[in-house]
Amino acid sequence: MPISTSKAPRQLSDGNSQGTILGDSPTDLIGFYGVSTGVPQATPTGNTHTVAAGSTTAVYTNTTFDGGIGSTAFTMGDLVAILKTAGLLKA
Repeated sequence: MPISTSKAPRQLSDGNSQGTILGDSPTDLIGFYGVSTGVPQATPTGNTHTVAAGSTTAVYTNTTFDGGIGSTAFTMGDLVAILKTAGLLKA
């Protein structure tokens, strides 16, 4: 597919009422804002301190948060690293 030289924004939606999905599998590479290489879906590494809703007001870099999908848990440090690697936060 040729690269577009248009300066106009491109719409990802094709009007499908089911929405738009980026990536077909966890190994598909996706990147944003000009990163040199896309990244696959992140794997959680958090396993140190799980917080139940309402049990504490403190949040530490090793506090894990359930992603709501199975038993995955991410620390705050995981989340920041994932966003930086994908190009969604400035490194």
